Amino acid sequence: MTDSVVAHPPFPARRGAARATTWWGKAWVRAVEEAAYAESDLRRARSLARQGAVGGISLTAGRMVAAVADEHGLFTVDCRVPVLDAEALATLVETVAAESGRIGALLAHELPHGLVEHAEEAGVELLPFGTELEAACTCVGWLDPCPHALAVLSQTAWILDADPLALIHLRGLPRDDLLARLHARSTRASAHESGADDLDATVDLAADASARATRILDLLDSDSPFDHLL
Repeated sequence: MTDSVVAHPPFPARRGAARATTWWGKAWVRAVEEAAYAESDLRRARSLARQGAVGGISLTAGRMVAAVADEHGLFTVDCRVPVLDAEALATLVETVAAESGRIGALLAHELPHGLVEHAEEAGVELLPFGTELEAACTCVGWLDPCPHALAVLSQTAWILDADPLALIHLRGLPRDDLLARLHARSTRASAHESGADDLDATVDLAADASARATRILDLLDSDSPFDHLL
């Protein structure tokens, strides 16, 4: 797995609620709401997010880092979400490959319900719980996550709205790594099928040769009218 970093440019100020629009983006927002200590912190965070107070978010496996400005200054926020272990990542790749349309959907910026449900049945949680979200901020606040961190986490939902592959990246599998694993899996499957065909042909030839040898031995052991020629 490569330590890939994707830098997302700052979101401009937005009017209105500016909430997540996709089902997976809304699921992320629910986790953010679960992580907050108070509704007032969430209101403050949403206000900062809408005002464009959050700088560009650098997203990598397990981390979202950004600067947040308010009337008290400029602060650095480092948010964390657990990455999947090697076994879970392998299971996730198999889950994506299980149906031919899933990778196409992801590349088209859609996250199929079936993919997430199938992964959960296999013991792999893509969408986090509130208790999994952690953050550190350079502000003087003692809350974790503070409103600055909640603002970064809120804007992360907008990133996930636009590209659900960012969610898989956060869980430890960047886009290019996912595609490389799927390609390698497909290549192995093709080689296995080709090898199986070659083996079947070899077995058929061997069986035919054995049958011919048995027939010749039977003829040699029998009272053949051609015995006087031998």
